[in-house]
Amino acid sequence: MRVVEACSPKHKEVTVRVKNTTPHAFMKVRADCGSLTSRAGTALLVGVADRIGLTGALVEALSDLRGRRGRHRPGGVARDLAVMLADGGDALCDLGALRDQEVLFGPVASDATAWRLIAALDEERLAKVREARATARRRVWELAEPPKRMILDIDATLVTAHSEKEGAAGTYKRGFGFHPLLCFEATSGEALAGVLRPGNAGSNTASDHIEVLTRALLQLPAGAVNPGTLVRADSGGATHALIDAVVGAGLCFSVGFDLTEPVRRAILSVPESAWVPALGAEGGPRDGAWVSELTLDLEAAGWPRGTRALCRRERPHPGAQLSFSDAQGYRFQVFITNQRGRRIARLEQVHRSRAAVEDSIRCAKASGLRNLPFRAFAHNAAWLELVLLGYDLVAWTKALLLDGELARCEPKRLRYRLFHVAGRIVSHARRITLRLPRSWPWADALLRAFARLQALPAG
Repeated sequence: MRVVEACSPKHKEVTVRVKNTTPHAFMKVRADCGSLTSRAGTALLVGVADRIGLTGALVEALSDLRGRRGRHRPGGVARDLAVMLADGGDALCDLGALRDQEVLFGPVASDATAWRLIAALDEERLAKVREARATARRRVWELAEPPKRMILDIDATLVTAHSEKEGAAGTYKRGFGFHPLLCFEATSGEALAGVLRPGNAGSNTASDHIEVLTRALLQLPAGAVNPGTLVRADSGGATHALIDAVVGAGLCFSVGFDLTEPVRRAILSVPESAWVPALGAEGGPRDGAWVSELTLDLEAAGWPRGTRALCRRERPHPGAQLSFSDAQGYRFQVFITNQRGRRIARLEQVHRSRAAVEDSIRCAKASGLRNLPFRAFAHNAAWLELVLLGYDLVAWTKALLLDGELARCEPKRLRYRLFHVAGRIVSHARRITLRLPRSWPWADALLRAFARLQALPAG
């Protein structure tokens, strides 16, 4: 329990006594130090946006919105909103965290100005924002190593609404809110596309999957898409319309498949000798799991020529509940793919790794997607686009400025280690110096990141 003993308004000093069990049984708290910032590392996000040309592309894309007397460029406001979301904000008022530190972030628009921008982002302007994001992505992939194989993961998630909002509806999990559909690039961890949908939108609505796939492909630089590009989804993506669209684009697919009665019969007819050991994440054999190819006439069922059905069987983990369709104490999972090759265990390993898309969705929710703050559906759709932009900013910052463990950290950990580091701003001889605490464990990594930022060629 803390007890305030004395408070001097003149010196802004507070003497605090705490229990002897705490690290500091007696300490003084004084508010007499100026030129401090609590977000020294967040400046990296602004710097990356400027260096790769994202800020300039946004300014150009939204130039028609600027009035004669407008102090803030709409594209700059969009950039600041994306930085705020990447920094952990989830409401317009969180823009104040940047506004209060003008030395680092420059003049930041008021909440009212930011709201007017979001209200003006109709579908035509959102398309221009997406084009600006694609331009910046092309620049990043020129500076950093692009993915060796493009893998597009499509998945949906639920966003709860706690009040009456346009488009909010009951969900299949008996909640209330929205059901956005998202697409991420698996290797680089970038957010390619998202479509906001009502809460009662279907999990296997083919038109929504095709729309998000089309938007995702438009985000990729020319030449990045090739016949080896893989589109992955759960069983919600196992629709003829989506698969036909993927094959029509010359891509590969790997999607979950329901265990219908013909599929169950095919599983039970597989001889024991046909099951091969599954592979673990490191490439070695995985204990208690096997893979086999099923004998199914998928072409007769309307699936594209060359479609294969692969099944994974495994011993359930302790406490798992088996369904009546599971046989001999095993659990079965089936997916269909048009990928070639005899290493079916490797194909199954690639499909199983799509589970990492859940991590990407969790990170997106920690970067503004947890809450869709507006009443109008169109405004929340604009918010979703800004969330994707902020998510990409973090991914690009890691690709261009960080290495080792920090390049693999999720946004929440990056905020603790780098973005939200305290620093002192010193101005001397018309130069500004940001001084970091020497004892901070990641101070050297932050210094290297700023040095790499300065070395980036301006886009």
